[in-house]
Amino acid sequence: MTRYPKKGKGTKWTQKELLAIPTQWVNDTLADGDGLIGEVRVSKVGDVSIRFKYGLKWQGKKCWYSCGTFPLNDISSIRNQRDKAKGLLKQGIDPRTQKHIDKIEAKAEQQTILEQQKKQQQRNKTFTDLFTTWIEQGVVRQDANTELRRTFEKDVLPVIGSVLIKEITEDHIRTVYKTILARGTTQNPRERTVVKLAADMRQLFKWADMRQPWRSLLINGNPALLVNEKQLISADYTEERDRILTPEEIQTLYRLIQQEQNHYNNATNKRGIKLPLNPATQCAIWICLSTLCRIGELLMAKWEHIDWEEGIWFIPRENVKATRGKKQDHYIYLSDFSVRYFIRLNTLTGHTQWCFPSKDNTSHVDIKSVSKRIGDRQVKFKDRTKPSQQRRHDNSLAVGNREWTPHDLRRTGATMMQELGIDINIIDRCQNHVLAGSKVRRHYLKYEYKDEKQQAWAKLGKRLEEILALSNEIL
Repeated sequence: MTRYPKKGKGTKWTQKELLAIPTQWVNDTLADGDGLIGEVRVSKVGDVSIRFKYGLKWQGKKCWYSCGTFPLNDISSIRNQRDKAKGLLKQGIDPRTQKHIDKIEAKAEQQTILEQQKKQQQRNKTFTDLFTTWIEQGVVRQDANTELRRTFEKDVLPVIGSVLIKEITEDHIRTVYKTILARGTTQNPRERTVVKLAADMRQLFKWADMRQPWRSLLINGNPALLVNEKQLISADYTEERDRILTPEEIQTLYRLIQQEQNHYNNATNKRGIKLPLNPATQCAIWICLSTLCRIGELLMAKWEHIDWEEGIWFIPRENVKATRGKKQDHYIYLSDFSVRYFIRLNTLTGHTQWCFPSKDNTSHVDIKSVSKRIGDRQVKFKDRTKPSQQRRHDNSLAVGNREWTPHDLRRTGATMMQELGIDINIIDRCQNHVLAGSKVRRHYLKYEYKDEKQQAWAKLGKRLEEILALSNEIL
């Protein structure tokens, strides 16, 4: 049915009339004059809309030109579309073809605007944008980049995170390093932090300089290469740690651990007494010292890696800390000393698959957990201003005049082997070092030095037994 406005045929529909059209008029036609008609539609939820079209003749055929849908389009704009079509017809232009051309041109214009916006966004990329991309695509560390994120989020992004890449200079990089050094104290001058960060910054910018859009934004080249961090730190700085525990310090350490444990065990009321060092951590200390392993390798170990019959601990290459492509499986021939602490550890965690399980037993503990526990008990070597209530804050493991770490135990054990007359090449193999020499030599010379390594670990274990025996006498 064709319907007309209230004023009758030949008049135009008003906005108010169109809005009042009932759903019962679905599929009816509305005549608006000058060839413009509308078809009433009703949606599933009862909303009324009217699709308007203009009837025209093109090359002798009746055609329809869509003018828009009410109320999505205002009725006046719909009529303007009809008038535009009439004007094109007078010029001998098919309005339908012109509309198609207009759409193509509008789309092309929109694409041009989007491309311009994209280029502008690329030109306005900041250091934070670069770091985020690099950390996701350009670098893979053994700890899943956790430490890298922490360092940059703490020391770098607050200083230069908002700086545009195209504007970044060596002065920005130097400011980052100086800001870190300004936080330094006598105990911790932060020089090692700056040296490590400088290496990471060079790696980041080297990666960026090889890829777009970063390469085009680094108009002045790699700014990290222009900063020599060694000019900012003291002349007597040494990059490598050289801390080893003397036999007397090992005795003292053993004594401190045992005294704290005995004090706790013998206390009738344990509520007011600090907990002793975690028993599993106690085992970790002596296993690290007696096997020369890295703490991360130990904390990721599974009980299936221990061959009790042969006295062998197998460290799979995926647990080894080394350069990618140079990781290798490692077999440690356990001394009686090491076996004793593995047995003690097994009584604590043997019900799980992990030697050092997480709280829910679904994985191993965080590989930094033991280092943190040990560090929390040597606060006189720290510069903490606000000790955490959930962590220890004392000197119950402090021995000597310098802080020691689990990795220092590895160095200590290797040094003790050297003092026992063990060949340095055997010590390197006990530490699972990738030995120097040509690839051809490493490829063909496959002798494993099993007996020599077994004897080396046995000698070290025996020496530790002697040292701790003296501690037991004092206890």
